[in-house]
Amino acid sequence: MAILVKPNTKVLIQGITGSFGARHAQLSIDYGTQVVAGVTPGKGGQCFEHGGKKVPIFDTVAEAVKQTGATASAVFVPPPFAADAILEGVDAGLELVVAITEGIPVNDMVKAKRAMQGSKTRLIGPNCPGIVTPGEGKDSHGGCRIGIAPGYIHKRGNIGVVSRSGTLTYEAVWQLTSRGVGQSTCVGIGGDPVNGTSHLDVIKLFNDDPETHGIIMIGEIGGSTEEEAAEWIAKHCKKPVAGFIAGTTAPPGRRMGHAGAIVSGGKGTAEAKIAAFKAAGIGVAVTPSEMAETLLKML
Repeated sequence: MAILVKPNTKVLIQGITGSFGARHAQLSIDYGTQVVAGVTPGKGGQCFEHGGKKVPIFDTVAEAVKQTGATASAVFVPPPFAADAILEGVDAGLELVVAITEGIPVNDMVKAKRAMQGSKTRLIGPNCPGIVTPGEGKDSHGGCRIGIAPGYIHKRGNIGVVSRSGTLTYEAVWQLTSRGVGQSTCVGIGGDPVNGTSHLDVIKLFNDDPETHGIIMIGEIGGSTEEEAAEWIAKHCKKPVAGFIAGTTAPPGRRMGHAGAIVSGGKGTAEAKIAAFKAAGIGVAVTPSEMAETLLKML
């Protein structure tokens, strides 16, 4: 079954005519994703062509949804305009908006999240690698890839992956695939302090998905979402979970890479998160290279 996206999910690309959006639109089409529309204001009526496929471009998300039936979007829009692009997807009634853009002003995201309250749209990101549900074809082709994750590392299977870090998402996926173990869905939720979907949101979805038999949860210093997820897992999760926390050597008070990876006031430390994982019965990988092995031993 997978979660959030399936091979038949219809996807539109906001910012499809920019160099970054165009490149990843091409990769998603090559992967087999049902890319049905692009949106770039002022370029409606044109087509995005790749591999013999012609993708119509629209001026607005609402028009793209009306004409193509798209239910999900990827946002490759520059930071000053990205929050508005997210809200345009919300207003158009999309089920899922995946914001890849890095560097969206925090104040813009606070306003966007407030405006999204009560809507049916789920936001993944911003500043995230996106989501992949692998397909059944060779090299997992025929699945759904929304974002920037390398499709070829995935394999269809029964392990769910959720992570704040893009590169550690890829590392966990590749470790699994290299061992012949496939994934149900892989979700990169992003490392910004204000984002749409949390670890706990994804864990709940994996817990309810009969196709997911085990979960890898990757966190990092800063914030408290990992502890909140661990508390819920201890009480409710029916499936084995392995985890890794990045940033154990980070000095207090210094921002490390992601905007959300900052420790202050004694909160959000790697030690506290690892302790919460262990208390919840989550298998803790000491190094990134042990993530897959830790889960497989539990299984």
